[in-house]
Amino acid sequence: MAGFRECGFRTVGRWLGPLLALGLLSCSVVHGQVPEYAGADPPASTPGKEAAVLAGGCFWGVDAVFKHVKGVEQVVSGYSGGDSKTAEYEVVSTGRTGHAESVKITYDPSKVTYAQLLRVFFSVATDPTQLNRQGPDEGTQYRSVIFYANDAQKQIAFAYIEQLNKARVFSAPIVTQVVPFEHFYAAESCHQDYLAMHPDDPYIVFNDLPKLRALKKEFPGLYKP
Repeated sequence: MAGFRECGFRTVGRWLGPLLALGLLSCSVVHGQVPEYAGADPPASTPGKEAAVLAGGCFWGVDAVFKHVKGVEQVVSGYSGGDSKTAEYEVVSTGRTGHAESVKITYDPSKVTYAQLLRVFFSVATDPTQLNRQGPDEGTQYRSVIFYANDAQKQIAFAYIEQLNKARVFSAPIVTQVVPFEHFYAAESCHQDYLAMHPDDPYIVFNDLPKLRALKKEFPGLYKP
């Protein structure tokens, strides 16, 4: 629902909240744990620190999920896929900039691997079968994307998607794009740590808090409070 969301307020929550509370509409998508990546993670190119950029719908929920994964040191919400001139929320919301709402995840590969991050991504952070939308949000800015930074990330992403599709883990093919990373632009400050700052927002309650509960249930070894 492009154009409805603003910093600190989501107009869509006014009418979605009551419908969701009555059980008439469900927006949160939690698939459950997907199989582990069958391949092997290569050695880290930078000891102690790596970065992954992922897009899977509204960045509020994706940001919150990865902030609760052990080994993740920092998560920043932002935009990737377009250029610097259009990296502003109101412009990105038009769906015509090439940007996707994304998160940049800085992590310690000795504690959590890239493949494990993708496993969490596919399991609880996003629905990889939805094309150019996620839950109630529609538009290319909400598409599912893996922005790979090197050949190792590229290899793992393509191989893992092929593995999951062959195993028919999901009821439909994975449509997540796998494209080269070029630039990441941090979003406005009001979009950072949004779930932690607004846990009672109806959008957060019905779309994103279930993802955190699923992360804790499905990945107890990776979950951190």
